[in-house]
Amino acid sequence: MNKEVKIDGIIYVPKSEQKEKAETFNKMRYVIVRTYSAGVFAGYLESRKGKEAVIKKARKLWYWDGAATLAQLAMEGVSKPENCKFPCEVDTIELMEVIEILDCTKQAQESIKAVPIWKQ
Repeated sequence: MNKEVKIDGIIYVPKSEQKEKAETFNKMRYVIVRTYSAGVFAGYLESRKGKEAVIKKARKLWYWDGAATLAQLAMEGVSKPENCKFPCEVDTIELMEVIEILDCTKQAQESIKAVPIWKQ
C-alpha cells in the first residue's frame, strides 16, 4: 500500500515510513566498492554474491582529492571536497566484477555524502 501523498509536485511520506527506511539503512554497511571496469562507488551494501553486489543510495566516486588511496578514503573521507567529482546518488545499482569492498568509518561516510553533486 502506497502511503505517499503528492501535493504541488512534492511527495510527502509519513514519519513512520521515513523511520523504517532510516532504520533499514542503519543496519546496512556503508562501503566503497571498486569494480573491474565500472569504477568506484560508495553506498549501502544490500547484498553480495560472488563478484556481484547490490548497492543502495550509491554515488559513483569519479574523481577524489584529499585521499591517496581508497583505503584512506574509507577511513578518513576526503579532505578537499571542493575538488571531488561525485555525481548524484542513485537508488540502486547492481555491480558486476566487484574486486574490492571497503567498510567506511562514520567520518568517511559523512565526508563522502557532503561532497557537492558534480554534473555537467
